[in-house]
Amino acid sequence: MDISRWLLGLVSVSIVFLVAGVSGAGVLADDAGCMEVAVTDCCGAGLLTDEAMACALQGSSCSGTCGAGQADAPWSLPQPCLLQRTGFRLGGWIEQGITFNDHHSGDGFNGPVATNDWDDDYQLNQIWLYLDRPAKNDGYGFAWGGRFDIVYGTDWRFGINQGLEDRINGFDYQRYGLVIPQAYLEFAINNLSIKLGHFAGILDYEAVPCVMNPFYSHSYSYGYTVPLLVTGLLGEYKLTDQLALLAGFHRGWSMFEDANDSLDFMGGVKWNSQNQRTKITYAVSVGPQDPPGDFNGIPGDQNRFVYSLVFQQKLFERLQYVLVHNLGTEQNAPTAGNTAEWYGLNQYLLYEINPRWSTALRVEWMRDDDGVRIAGPGNIPGVYAWSGRGFAGNFYNLTAGLNWRPTGNLIVRPELRWDWYDGLEGPTGLPFDGGHDDEQLTAAIDVIVTF
Repeated sequence: MDISRWLLGLVSVSIVFLVAGVSGAGVLADDAGCMEVAVTDCCGAGLLTDEAMACALQGSSCSGTCGAGQADAPWSLPQPCLLQRTGFRLGGWIEQGITFNDHHSGDGFNGPVATNDWDDDYQLNQIWLYLDRPAKNDGYGFAWGGRFDIVYGTDWRFGINQGLEDRINGFDYQRYGLVIPQAYLEFAINNLSIKLGHFAGILDYEAVPCVMNPFYSHSYSYGYTVPLLVTGLLGEYKLTDQLALLAGFHRGWSMFEDANDSLDFMGGVKWNSQNQRTKITYAVSVGPQDPPGDFNGIPGDQNRFVYSLVFQQKLFERLQYVLVHNLGTEQNAPTAGNTAEWYGLNQYLLYEINPRWSTALRVEWMRDDDGVRIAGPGNIPGVYAWSGRGFAGNFYNLTAGLNWRPTGNLIVRPELRWDWYDGLEGPTGLPFDGGHDDEQLTAAIDVIVTF
């Protein structure tokens, strides 16, 4: 293993225990991502901060019981007076982990598992810093805000945007790199809010920030079948307290610069019940794509459509069920040579044992009809499904995990995951064990410290 990675890991572990020690027994909120903490700045102004920003993006993993079990505030970065005066907050987290699979793969990868795809090797997934000013107007008047995120780690490979990260890092197959997942301005006018810039997509349930997810590993549906990051404009209009409409445009899937000068539409609808126990989100993205390299010589002709339906139901006070259904098509897909299609079903059960402990179960089926979406091994730059290295068949995963929050700043997530595949071999063989197997068992654990 590379000594530099282990030295980097040692520094990260030291920071973890330093922050954990400072925070002490701290807060034990059941939703670290959506907990609000009242603070007073050096200028005497009262502010309300949003810990770890999970609800600020899309609230996908929040159970709606924020603050339950809270003892006191977790430790956070000192906020300079200038930031407090202007309403900005500086924060972030560090995520690191390790994964083992039962094959001890010769190629060193866990196949198409995202984003903990290294076998028997330490990964510093995310060193994440953000600067955030929510555009809060409580539904009346005008407000402005914005957000800037910057991340270093192995997860950069899943956040590459043409014209941005490829210029920062280059495509030299490096494992660590820098990514800018969000950089946008936000304006709110009465019930309308508008984002302008580079921001997270609105499809699926899981999210790029690790603090928003119940597991270390990701689903196939989120890792491969929806636009994770987009550049453009998105508006959200609240018709009522229960219903909101979303509509906007972007330059294409993972495109900071649009090679085909065509815009994609992205929009949807969000509904929640009056008692907040039921939430339904339907979102869609559609438009022409032009993969780097222009494989078939016709810019912009790969018209790609995908929708995502997310249903969340609070079954009991501590038990939540989530259902995710995605379906996508692409005309003239370079790999398929015709219209390609992918679709699947993903289910979660989330149970809070107490404010310190929770459990999670994920069961997924994902069908890639033509081998245009799910790729591997390694998912490094230059190895994408549309370059001819995909798998046409059915992917399944069963994941069980624990979430342990010993302090308000520390999250530990062990998990067991079983993946299996039913379909055709790709150009490099089967998806797992370096192309030699159609199933795999992994054991993984990650540690997250927030600040």
